[in-house]
Amino acid sequence: MTLLAAGDRNFDDLAHRFRRNVYSRLKGTIRLAVLRRDLFEAIPALGNPAADGGLTILDAGGGQGQLSLGLAALGHRVELCDISANMLAGAAEQVTAEGLEDRVTLHHLAIQDYCVQHPGGADLVLCHAVLEWVADPCALLESLLLALKPGGLLSLSFYNIHGLAMKNLLRGNFAKVMEEDYRGFRGSLTPPDPPSPEQVREWLDALGVERVCYSGIRCFHDYLLDPALRESSPDAQLALELRLSRQEPFRGLGRYLHLLVRKPAV
Repeated sequence: MTLLAAGDRNFDDLAHRFRRNVYSRLKGTIRLAVLRRDLFEAIPALGNPAADGGLTILDAGGGQGQLSLGLAALGHRVELCDISANMLAGAAEQVTAEGLEDRVTLHHLAIQDYCVQHPGGADLVLCHAVLEWVADPCALLESLLLALKPGGLLSLSFYNIHGLAMKNLLRGNFAKVMEEDYRGFRGSLTPPDPPSPEQVREWLDALGVERVCYSGIRCFHDYLLDPALRESSPDAQLALELRLSRQEPFRGLGRYLHLLVRKPAV
């Protein structure tokens, strides 16, 4: 029996675009840099896996594993699940290329199913840019916490509807903002109805988690309307993005938000 909801998005049709359109550009570098900074600051064992034999990490909806495979290369154990066979094929290529077969297991499985089948097994769960694509995001959060050991950490990044509104305002798409209708073109990587940050925090508070870290991802980069400017001065942009990612009002305008939360120990 599958727990996959009918409205959950499968990216089989767009797998070929992810590496080219996201991670081969500066916006992908910024995204990974903020996530890695937050994780390594909060979890010293990530940088020293030999100290305890390495962490067990679930990359939930991990796609091609751009972040988690790097953690596996450091010595951690990674379980990567995704409903997209094409996204997993990209991850498999990278696993083979980097010789990580003994540390990475790929699962062609819905996140909800994996968490039910492997409760309490993960020290760290990564769930990045998934919440906004599922039919029942609150239920997904419950599933992710089920997969964690007591005291384990959930790294959750999600599309920020406030940043989406700001981008449309800057483009002059006033009707979209007035009607709160952000549906993109067919095949767009813009989610049609992402939950608000306030709603996500309310769900997490109801689940009793402790907030460890809160950052914005791409607080100004995506608002540079000139494509050439978005790729200019990459070192300066990266340094500023890291600096501003935890400062208001910039953090609240991040195109994505990152919440690192801890499951109760008991």
